[in-house]
Amino acid sequence: MILQIQNGRVEFSGEILFEHADFVIRNKKEKIALIGRNGCGKTTLLKVLSGELQMTQHENDAPSVLLRTGNPSVGYLKQISFDDADQTLDEEIRKVFQRVLGMKARLDELIVRMEAQQDEKEHAALIEEYTALEETFRDIGGYYYEKEYDTILRKFGFSEEDKKKKLSEFSGGQRTKLAFIKLLLSKPEVLLLDEPTNHLDIDAIEWLEGYLKSYPYALVVVSHDRMFLDRIVDSVYEIEHHALTYYPGNYTDFARQKKENFEKQKKDYNRQQAEIKRLSELAEKMKHHPTKVSMAHSKEKAIEHMDKIEAPEQADTRTFHAALTPLHQPGKDVLSVRDLTIGYAKEDPLCTVSFELKRGGRLGILGGNGLGKSTLLKTLVEKIPPLSGDFSYGVNVETGYFDQQMAQYSSSKTVLDDFWDCYPRLLQTEVRNALGAFLFTQEEVYKTVDMLSGGEKVRLALAKIFQARPNLLILDEPTNHMDMIGKETLESILTEYEGTVIFVSHDRYFIRRVADTILEISPHEAKLYPFGYEDYLEKSHRQVSEAGGAGNIMSTGADKDKDKDPALSEALRAVRTYGKKPEEPVKEPTRAQQSYQAGKELARLQKRRQKTEEELEKLETEIQELKDRLLDPSLSSDYMKLNGIQEEIDAKDEEILSLMEEYDRLDTMIAQLTDSAAKEKDTGLEEGGKQ
Repeated sequence: MILQIQNGRVEFSGEILFEHADFVIRNKKEKIALIGRNGCGKTTLLKVLSGELQMTQHENDAPSVLLRTGNPSVGYLKQISFDDADQTLDEEIRKVFQRVLGMKARLDELIVRMEAQQDEKEHAALIEEYTALEETFRDIGGYYYEKEYDTILRKFGFSEEDKKKKLSEFSGGQRTKLAFIKLLLSKPEVLLLDEPTNHLDIDAIEWLEGYLKSYPYALVVVSHDRMFLDRIVDSVYEIEHHALTYYPGNYTDFARQKKENFEKQKKDYNRQQAEIKRLSELAEKMKHHPTKVSMAHSKEKAIEHMDKIEAPEQADTRTFHAALTPLHQPGKDVLSVRDLTIGYAKEDPLCTVSFELKRGGRLGILGGNGLGKSTLLKTLVEKIPPLSGDFSYGVNVETGYFDQQMAQYSSSKTVLDDFWDCYPRLLQTEVRNALGAFLFTQEEVYKTVDMLSGGEKVRLALAKIFQARPNLLILDEPTNHMDMIGKETLESILTEYEGTVIFVSHDRYFIRRVADTILEISPHEAKLYPFGYEDYLEKSHRQVSEAGGAGNIMSTGADKDKDKDPALSEALRAVRTYGKKPEEPVKEPTRAQQSYQAGKELARLQKRRQKTEEELEKLETEIQELKDRLLDPSLSSDYMKLNGIQEEIDAKDEEILSLMEEYDRLDTMIAQLTDSAAKEKDTGLEEGGKQ
């Protein structure tokens, strides 16, 4: 047990968020998800764990207690702040390395003291301290913290030049990212994260998944990103109906167990109720027969002595609902974008795009932060002018635009008046019904907009957009502040929507379910993939140019495969050019030829991965042997040899890091080729079946 809450209770303004809650971090590397509906108390529980908030004590109940073992360091993003905005990014972030540098200084000091120490007992104590400290130093990345620092900065969208900038030069969102970076690099023994994937692009989210999965200490994360949780956590706590329930496994495991537990409890409850009814009816009949009164009492006692099974509480599935039907039907051609260059300065354009959008299409726009996704949407709704090129809408196209900034919308009006001002011709009953569909019921409509949470403001914005019944929805990160049920609801609405959708999102489940076309924006380039997210993942990784496939809308003339793995690119090139003579044009290989070449490449990669794995095992064995030598009494006074052995250990640690990166790279390549082969096989079976 690292950190534990016993009988936890928190109450605000007479409203109980949770009570009788038991929560425990069982081991130092446990990764825990904290899930539940918006407003259920997830962030509050993080504040309790961080020590920022005290639990509510009730005089008629056992005390609420927060217990710690070994006084672990706890890191919570909201506790990270910058004292001096005039400091540079580099100066501020490097403050977190004081612990690492302090350990390094202590290790150096121990080496000097060991060299000078003559007393055998004192010397053994120094060696023991050195060995324990060195292990911790390695666990927190002491040998590669500079590399980790540079990698995290790059993954979160900061350049080498940004290191020299003052904190005051960065936006609020960028400073939040820097605070996050500072927290990660400080490596607290209990890391508390509240929606860490918000405002990160997909590449950064995927990198963060790997980083947190291998994080050396415990993690408690609040997130509504289902794929993110599936890939990171090994246990889940859910807050529902003011209670906290534990589930082993990831998010998918939780969903399965919750359903199974509900069905089992419902079945057991119904079975017991049937038995109670049977015994009660028997007892009632026996009461009227003098010779059977004692038997009637025995039946009643049997009922009294039963361990009563409670009826299972229905899951809290309250959500907004809307049957979104366009008011007017547009023509077949909804939007035409022709060489549209977007950005804020002609000398520094973001990218140029061209595409045609037909009625009923669902275009998902992907890409890194700052590359132009939101800028493209703002250009299409004429909030900013294009730098060059043009676009035009078809006949009868009526747009509804959701800006991600709507979650920060501020107004002193009530929810009722704010909505009514947009639709003054509606009757109050009609307004109340429209708001009720988005969970603004009874007295909630008299809250001011400024009193609403981010998720509630998103619901209000969607209510106003849907009321207009547009036939083209343009949505910029609509799910950022939604809980999982809200996301699933919006997914269902959009998949059943008869109109057309253009959206930006970093939620991969949402993209997978809604989009039927993908526009990927990368630096100075945009590519259209006329299929859904699953096929996009395969095609974008393979970089295959096929007729009707990925179209290069704005080419810079650079090598399209420059960021891909050379070995994988070579394998795919071999597949494309199989059997080609020098004087012949490239011909499309047969499926059998593709399968043969891909099989050869897969076998080669698997052999390389096996060899890498063997090298890793060998290095681990060698390091353990070197550590054993450090404890050899015959070397206890030979500081030159001890130092040399330690240097060998450090060098082999660096080799292990490089080999682990190589192993991960090979693993990714093998997975890509294996998935591709499976899909080719399925396609072949389908075609064979048709024949």
